[in-house]
Amino acid sequence: MLPQTWEDPNVITHKETNCAGDNDPVDIVEIGSEALAQGSVEKVKVLGALAMIDDGELDWKIIGIRAADSLAAELNDIADVEAKCPGVISGIREWFRWYKTPDGKPLNAFGYEEKALDKKFALEVIEETHDAWKKLREGSTDKGKLWVGK
Repeated sequence: MLPQTWEDPNVITHKETNCAGDNDPVDIVEIGSEALAQGSVEKVKVLGALAMIDDGELDWKIIGIRAADSLAAELNDIADVEAKCPGVISGIREWFRWYKTPDGKPLNAFGYEEKALDKKFALEVIEETHDAWKKLREGSTDKGKLWVGK
């Protein structure tokens, strides 16, 4: 997840999805060549995004690579991932589409015609969700049941 981001459940920020946020920080999917330890903190290079819709809520998946990964120099945008790592994006999309079905939940959907969105778009999502997080911390938006340390 990306710290200091928040997907605001009070606002539909992307009319193309017709969904408000899922009330969580933004998720990041790291596609590097080495497995990372759970809970590790790493610098990542943002490459793109998927707009997952989970139970009617927008749940962004930012696609990135650890900055120190050997592939990081070759991957600069989502098109590079498609070209140099074929099948990775579709694999991520399908995993997220199906991962809740063993619990009896329906398949997840994806906005933007299921396309992986480019780096520029992903950085805009990060900026937008960081701004939402700042409003949450300032108390200028409905926090619902979240504890925000104040």
